[in-house]
Amino acid sequence: MNNPLRDPRDRRLPLIAGPSSMVMFGVTGDLAKKKLLPAIYDLTNRSLLPPSFGLVGFGRRDWSHEDFADYVEEAVKEGARTGFRQSVMDQLRGGLRFVTGEFDETAAYERLTDVVKELDETRGTGGNHAFYLSIPPKAFPQVCEQLANSGLNASENGSWRRVVIEKPFGHNLESARELNDVVEKVFDEEDVFRIDHYLGKETVQNLLAFRFANQMFEPVWNANYVDHVQITMAEDIGIGSRAGYYDGIGTARDVIQNHLLQLFALTAMEEPISFEAADLRAEKEKVLAAVELPGDLATSTARGQYVGGWQGGQWVKGYLEEEGIPEDSETETFAAMQLNVNTRRWAGVPFYLRAGKRLGRRVTEIAVVFKSAPFLPFNDTDTKDLGQNSIVIRIQPDEGVTMRFGSKVPGSQMEVRDVSMDFVYGSSFTEESPEAYERLILDMLLGDPPLFPRQREVELSWAILDPVTEFWAESMPPSPYRAGTWGPQTAHDMLARDGRHWRRP
Repeated sequence: MNNPLRDPRDRRLPLIAGPSSMVMFGVTGDLAKKKLLPAIYDLTNRSLLPPSFGLVGFGRRDWSHEDFADYVEEAVKEGARTGFRQSVMDQLRGGLRFVTGEFDETAAYERLTDVVKELDETRGTGGNHAFYLSIPPKAFPQVCEQLANSGLNASENGSWRRVVIEKPFGHNLESARELNDVVEKVFDEEDVFRIDHYLGKETVQNLLAFRFANQMFEPVWNANYVDHVQITMAEDIGIGSRAGYYDGIGTARDVIQNHLLQLFALTAMEEPISFEAADLRAEKEKVLAAVELPGDLATSTARGQYVGGWQGGQWVKGYLEEEGIPEDSETETFAAMQLNVNTRRWAGVPFYLRAGKRLGRRVTEIAVVFKSAPFLPFNDTDTKDLGQNSIVIRIQPDEGVTMRFGSKVPGSQMEVRDVSMDFVYGSSFTEESPEAYERLILDMLLGDPPLFPRQREVELSWAILDPVTEFWAESMPPSPYRAGTWGPQTAHDMLARDGRHWRRP
């Protein structure tokens, strides 16, 4: 959908959302308070939202519009990236409204309809309204049904209505399809925006620029030169206060099905003919459809659960000791698996994915590890410290790219050792990267969908993961690993069988 404020002649110009408002369900939750509300303020502070932008909170609290505005201001002061300015906050406050009600309360949606109409009349939002469902998936049917019954989902006179869905998109393939059926009975597919906040990160988007804007990398981005690829998402924290959500879900469903498989798709896909949404999604879908799991899941996957240990100089509790976790829980806090890709580009190249909590440090990275040189005209002792070349794309923290290659050590003898060459965002650009939710919220308001996975991608991802989680449930309880380490021994054995080892980030 074309935006009248987008100038196609100069892609450097900022894209500014047109007249619109957002209705946020779950506005009092942690995600809204810590991420969404500060992101909306930061967009306002950067003049990327119209001065008349409206934000409607929907929840059970008995709040006036002014109470809600105070809540938003408090969240902004705590979480804004761009610094607090009262004049900007006052501009935003003018469009803040709150509707008290339950998700299934018809009268509440009648009040919401009145508020939306009032924003159209007093703020000039033009009938353009987005509904952000920052709520548990089990509540989607209630909210979608009420939006349809009240007519809030229906656009007219050239305006638009959109819905934004936070992950998880179901808990397996069957539930993902059921969830999609509920949503698409109310909104058209092009009006459904599924949020994966990893796709809004600058470094993830830079992966596309890195691959396709540089002639020096693409010729070696294939099975002729690449030995294997490792994609890691490690957290050094435990589950915190998320026991109610996390237990029974686990790491594989929580982050591998979405975040890591999206990173995998962007790493392995073919070059799209353009970065328009349809072309980009088509290539991601092709590579996800080409994934094949190894025949023996017992040796090509690993599953772990952290136990107490020393981390950051202090003793931390194990998963089963966390508040709200059943003492017999078999939910994994670490997951690893090997994927094979049946394409000419990647035939014979394994992709290893791993994610976990209470690991050695917080890091997300993609490591492309190259084959060793076929012939080394050196004495064996000259290259005893030489490893395999690699390109490591760091998603977080310290966003950037590292190239690791061999170089001669200064001196009279020929000694070759690994060295690193780094590109770091923070030192290369003066402009601070926007937070992921800023980019995604703005793109949704612009109707710009490339960074939002569609239902086909979601289903293909679940089709990859479901056989693994089903096998685990039947045959593989999680193996223990100490907090502060890099996962269970089974994960290290998984690569050792192939003569490889995990990178130490």
